[in-house]
Amino acid sequence: MNPSPASAVGGPTWSADQIGRVAAPLREQAVTLVRDAILGFRLEPGQRLVERELVEQLGISRATVREVLRQLATEGLVTVVPQRGAVVTALSAEDAADLYEMRASLEALAVQRFVQRATPEHVAELRAAVTEIEHTASAADPQDQLAAKDRFYAVLFTGSGSEPLQQTLAGLQARVRLLRATSLSEPGRPAEAAAELRAVVDAVEAGDAEAAAAACARHIHNAARTALARLRSGS
Repeated sequence: MNPSPASAVGGPTWSADQIGRVAAPLREQAVTLVRDAILGFRLEPGQRLVERELVEQLGISRATVREVLRQLATEGLVTVVPQRGAVVTALSAEDAADLYEMRASLEALAVQRFVQRATPEHVAELRAAVTEIEHTASAADPQDQLAAKDRFYAVLFTGSGSEPLQQTLAGLQARVRLLRATSLSEPGRPAEAAAELRAVVDAVEAGDAEAAAAACARHIHNAARTALARLRSGS
């Protein structure tokens, strides 16, 4: 589903089962539900998040709703706007371009470090992760595609053996996922992304850090071109 500026005013227009009282704590369950709704564009960029309606939608207290909104604000998925309250973050094309440039540099470095430091087990896990991305490329649920890419990057960053890189990239993760959801919503892009990441893994397995980093940067630049075109067209 594509973001629609026309529905950027008013309360939530999505649906979710009310949260149960077992498993993860209520706040964590609620954060996950709202985060997934934002990344799946069921809650759209610029849309107001009205506390009262979230209380009714999720079946939780107003205090918990406020904790959820604070958490998502720290992740960059929610923005508090004076006189309007909390809204779903709407990244500008300029901010998105900067994030993609940061990703291209940081993730290319992570790939280089992965080639230098990863264990054979990490390499095998990376191949398994890209195979999962290929399998989900045609999935109807975009959350399956996002989850598969999350697993790929989790292996990549762990295998890079660089705590500073992991910490820096973790701070960008939520906004990166929002951009990833934007680019993957373009028809045909999930399959292209899978092929690009397969090239990264091929170079990793060959022990060619330079080629792997170049393939990673190429993947990010292609994703940027797709996402920025959507953001600039407002579609």
